[in-house]
Amino acid sequence: MLIDSLTFTLEKSGCLDAFWGKLDAGEDGTLGVASSARPFLVAARFAHRPQPTLVVVAGEDAAVAFSRSLAAYLGDERVMRFPERSDYPFVPKPSDPAQVARRMEAVHALASGREVVVVASARALVRALPPAGSDVHVPVALSAGRELAAMPGAQAASVTEFEDFAHALEERGYRNTGELDGPGTFAVRGGTIDVFPGNLVYPVRLDFFGDELEEIRRIVPTTGQTIQALPDVSIYPVVEFSCSKRGLARARQKLERPAATNPVLRDVLEKLAGGLRFDGSDMLLPYLYATTSTLGDYVRPGALSVLLEPRSLFDDMSHAYDDAAGRAKGSSIPVDGLYAEPGAVSFGEGQRATYVSIMRVGGHVDDELPVKRVEVAGHPDKLFGRLRSLVDTDYTVVFSASNFRARQDMKLAFVDHGLPIQETLDAEEDADELEGIAKRRLRRGVVNVVDVDVPLGMIIPKAKLAIVSLSDTQGASTSRPSRHVDITEITFPYQPGDYVVHAAHGVAYFKELVRRDVDGTARDYLLLEYSEGDKLYVPVEQLDRVTRYVGPEGASPRLTRLNTADWSRALAKARKATKKLAFDLVDVYARRASVQGYRFGPDTAAQREMEEAFPYQETPDQLAAIADVKADMQSAKPMDRLVCGDVGFGKTEVALRAAFKATQDSKQVMVLCPTTILAQQHYTNFKERCEPFGVRVEVLSRFRTPAQQAAALKGFQEGDVDVLVGTHRLLSRDVNPHDLGLVIIDEEQRFGVGHKEQMKNLRESIDVLTLSATPIPRTMQMSLSGVRDMSLILTPPDERRPVEVHVGEWDPDVVSGAIRRELARGGQVYYVSNRVRSMEEAVRRVTAAAGEARVGVAHGQMSKEQLERVMEDFSAGELDVLVATTIIESGIDNPHTNTLIIEDSQRYGLAQMYQLKGRVGRSCTQAYAYFMFPEHMELTEEAAARLTALNEHTDLGSGMRIAMRDLEIRGAGSLLGAEQSGNMSAVGFDLFAQMLNQAVSATREGDLKAMDALPPALSDITVNVPGHTYLPEEYVPDADERVLWYRRIASAATEQAVEDVRADLADKRPDMPQAAKNLLEKARIKAYANEHHIKTVSVTAGKRGVGAAGGAPAGRLAAEPSAARHVDQPSDGAEAIALGIEDSMTLAGFRALEAAFAEAPARPQLRETSDSIVNLRAVKDVQEIARMKAAQVVTDAAFAHIVGYMRPGMTEREVQIELEDFMRRHGAEGLAFPSIVAAGANGASPHAIPGQTVLEAGQCVVLDFGARAHGYCSDMTRTVFLGQPSQKMRDAYAAIRSANEQVEAALKPGVTGKAMHELAERALADAGFAGKMGHSLGHGVGIDIHEQPALSPRNEQPLVPGNVVTVEPGIYLPGEFGMRLEDFGVITPDGFEVFTRSTHDPVIL
Repeated sequence: MLIDSLTFTLEKSGCLDAFWGKLDAGEDGTLGVASSARPFLVAARFAHRPQPTLVVVAGEDAAVAFSRSLAAYLGDERVMRFPERSDYPFVPKPSDPAQVARRMEAVHALASGREVVVVASARALVRALPPAGSDVHVPVALSAGRELAAMPGAQAASVTEFEDFAHALEERGYRNTGELDGPGTFAVRGGTIDVFPGNLVYPVRLDFFGDELEEIRRIVPTTGQTIQALPDVSIYPVVEFSCSKRGLARARQKLERPAATNPVLRDVLEKLAGGLRFDGSDMLLPYLYATTSTLGDYVRPGALSVLLEPRSLFDDMSHAYDDAAGRAKGSSIPVDGLYAEPGAVSFGEGQRATYVSIMRVGGHVDDELPVKRVEVAGHPDKLFGRLRSLVDTDYTVVFSASNFRARQDMKLAFVDHGLPIQETLDAEEDADELEGIAKRRLRRGVVNVVDVDVPLGMIIPKAKLAIVSLSDTQGASTSRPSRHVDITEITFPYQPGDYVVHAAHGVAYFKELVRRDVDGTARDYLLLEYSEGDKLYVPVEQLDRVTRYVGPEGASPRLTRLNTADWSRALAKARKATKKLAFDLVDVYARRASVQGYRFGPDTAAQREMEEAFPYQETPDQLAAIADVKADMQSAKPMDRLVCGDVGFGKTEVALRAAFKATQDSKQVMVLCPTTILAQQHYTNFKERCEPFGVRVEVLSRFRTPAQQAAALKGFQEGDVDVLVGTHRLLSRDVNPHDLGLVIIDEEQRFGVGHKEQMKNLRESIDVLTLSATPIPRTMQMSLSGVRDMSLILTPPDERRPVEVHVGEWDPDVVSGAIRRELARGGQVYYVSNRVRSMEEAVRRVTAAAGEARVGVAHGQMSKEQLERVMEDFSAGELDVLVATTIIESGIDNPHTNTLIIEDSQRYGLAQMYQLKGRVGRSCTQAYAYFMFPEHMELTEEAAARLTALNEHTDLGSGMRIAMRDLEIRGAGSLLGAEQSGNMSAVGFDLFAQMLNQAVSATREGDLKAMDALPPALSDITVNVPGHTYLPEEYVPDADERVLWYRRIASAATEQAVEDVRADLADKRPDMPQAAKNLLEKARIKAYANEHHIKTVSVTAGKRGVGAAGGAPAGRLAAEPSAARHVDQPSDGAEAIALGIEDSMTLAGFRALEAAFAEAPARPQLRETSDSIVNLRAVKDVQEIARMKAAQVVTDAAFAHIVGYMRPGMTEREVQIELEDFMRRHGAEGLAFPSIVAAGANGASPHAIPGQTVLEAGQCVVLDFGARAHGYCSDMTRTVFLGQPSQKMRDAYAAIRSANEQVEAALKPGVTGKAMHELAERALADAGFAGKMGHSLGHGVGIDIHEQPALSPRNEQPLVPGNVVTVEPGIYLPGEFGMRLEDFGVITPDGFEVFTRSTHDPVIL
């Protein structure tokens, strides 16, 4: 494994000799190292000396992230989590059996001395467990093919015969439910017991013969099928106490006396009559045992306890205990015995390894290991330059890319840049390789490319080791083109006359593109019309916020009313729906990701021989898809890949090679097809290609006799059949494979909802490969949302020609000509008539059109013998025309059939017609498809749109776009279930999909607050540069085409993407005018800003907003800064007109806009009202003040914490991180601004940026920070002295304290900001520090950290009650030190109320 090689590098360098030496000698050790390197070092220590290890970190989220990082190095099988319980014993709610079972599994691992790493948060340790030695954690461990009495795992659970087994399960909290009902349940049927262990994601079937366990098989929950034999299984308890009769008696006895006076306990005592299993039964723990323990009590001698930042661990436990104690109040259930106080929590009595910050003082450190960041994000040259310098200095350089495609691209890029490379893959590691050789696989002076997904890169100079992860590069893309699915190509285009959705303002009618000259700069705007005639002008740079409205069929959407809550309500409802969907989707994905799948081996000689027998040349996309699938199969995670390619583009070959690969590891394959005929065809193909290599293929279909089907099922169950092909019949209860490794699903969109649910269960731990030419929107959107992997085959085979499409009324002459032309060139014809009862008429029509043709009939109501005979005759060329229903739709391959005629085509769905069209043109011969509808028929709007779409998308590879168009026509309701239809019709499909994508990402990252904002967009970046920026009409005359180009430019997120658009535009329209060049240059600046996380680029003067005039409510407008609006009542009584512009506009631009609209028919009068709105926002109401006070409570607590935390030897950055983490952990929803921690001379700048400056004794440190709560900010600054301050520092501090207190005493309504600033300046001058403040005395605070009013020399506006301001006098002496003392509060009718509670007394550490 990679970790062994990395550990060998550390061992050889000697960089950890002092620390590891103490641990090897059995002593405790302490290492000073950055937190980012700790997962790697814990993994390396385990690889150096495997031993039972308990790792304790502060915070449950941190524990999840730490275990994930550890597992990346050590593998999932060697890392376990001890999760915090999400339920409380004071509330009678059911516990989560899976959560409890995972805890019990971790307890058992530590108690039994298993060589694994258990990761727990400190807060998870506070919840009490039964006393160590109670054996409550012992699983029922079973092995197939043995007597119960001969199994140590069964004996440990007191199970020696069959009758004991059900009792053992019940004692572990399992319920006998007759039918399985989720984790924690079991069912007994004769000698068979089905159990759903809490520690597994699937149930198991145990087949006993007497007391012998004959077989253990995995069950698919929804079907009851068993799909895999398992050698053994361990069933862990789903309660944290023993449910034995002895325990029940003890609990009743101990409860009797307190229950007499406590009604809650009396109720519990009554419930005990029904046994120990009831909601809330966890509160019985202190009554079941004489004492209780914590996890550390289970750690055996010889184990290692790893503590990360012990001080933080204590804080974490304190908060968890306080939370539990608070919840216990009023419940009448004592907290004692259920939760341990922090001081009583054990981390284990054995050896300890402690990791602390490298700059932490006040404690002994055995060794320090400096670690540098890799810093390769941004431009690709940073990555290549850093790797070059590391290689040239003889470092061991490791580059991690787990994705096969990304790894190939990066290897080629490294070669392009002259970097020496070596690929070292864990997936291809030879088990027989000698240990010493395996450890030495990494080489110095080259880039070692590995397939392990390293979470975070680092450089360890002492070891001359550098680890770089692909994720470290962030925006650094290689110079090679990426192959990602381009969302802009498959979202809906729009043009003037369409309904669109603006993400911030709602559904509108896109009237036209208009040009306006504002501030001497010409730009194009989309004119959007809203309800009641309101208009919004949207700059074309913001087109990434505008999507085409796609909703239910045939209905025009309801336009949004501007300046109302309509849109925010619709968004909130849709957001709630996407949150739930995201949780569901991510839950399935996460369960799959956490399950250890089967890791297939590398390609065998037989595999290569079989692939070389493919008679055609593979296309590049086909090869890439094959490589993706193989890489997925060779990884430890179960595959769930969608291969999307047009009909005839070679998806079946991808599936064939995957199936063959599975059989090479003695695994079985199921191939699911939607129709019998397609199953028969796949059976023929798979048999032809695989049987020469000893792979046995069978099919379940109505073309097989019952005896043949029974034989196939028996062979599959016994392992004699390797590949079984069939329809949804394969999902039946009697199909029980011996050892299933891969499921291939062809044309998934053709299966029903019930079958899809069954497939969902398969996906959790079996490799699944899905093939589709027109993926249903659900499948496609899941893929695009990152919940399934997707490979696109977009390149057609060589010499393939697009099918020529004819759409029109049924015409006997056209039909006659089509059939005769095909017959003349020796081909065959499909004639589709989808009504069985009118088949004979269709045959007569064909005979009339071409009397010489031999005609056959095929439909689903024929017997299997008849159907089989017709299909064989047609394949053999004995029939010229096959009159058939859509039974031919799915996948029948006949290269000689190159004409398709469909009557009544208006009855078919678009995806269905596309699939039918794919039945012809599967060779290099030109094919024809005729879609005909009855003469003189009035087509519905939907039918006409479908036929038009089919006519438009005739190029090869248009299946993806067809699926999107089909969604548009049919309505988006089927995307994620009918219940989402209303939400999608309210906000439109594209925006809903964006919101879902955002929700999925936020759910996976645990950042749930990110869901509450609009999906991020490029237009969030402001670029104000002079110059005309538009595409002139003479350059791009067609308005629709201009919109398309604008949309591509607005969506270009990287400089390379902008360059691609520029090259494409220049290629199609060479003579590019200056305005178009300016537009692309502005887009390039925005892309650069996006890649470098810059929010604003501006070369203009100050900003001005356009606010409300007339009767519009200004408060609401001010709260929606994304686009300001103006509503005015014209003097002639005409209807009010709303005009909108973007908010970042110069005053001159505003005047120019006013002039531009002066000639408008309704003559709106624009009025500049920025100052009015600013002043209105400056007065806070009671609710706003309460929110700021709440934020300040967290800020004051953070100051108290950081004073106890910071010490000389730390860096400014370390203190900043701890300060900000504390605020987030204690209720802040975010930071008011990036915290300032400035020590010594660095503090002499009022806005210093924290860096790696080390805090030293004798310095003063400026701490300026604030939490954000309920959307509002707090702000405070304190100066802390590290040791006794000098006399000069004492004098300076006395001066700023005096200035602060004089100003706060003088603040009241009517005084001006200027007067207060001057008062502070005088106080500092009187103390001998004249002119040393260097900034304004204070500023307003609210939603933003800097608002009006300012306490500055320029503000002569009187303060009024409700103004919230800071008072922050400071003294700055360049080269020496700086200090500041800041409070904030509100002007009241009587004076000034200070929110800050922290002391003004000097804080000396």
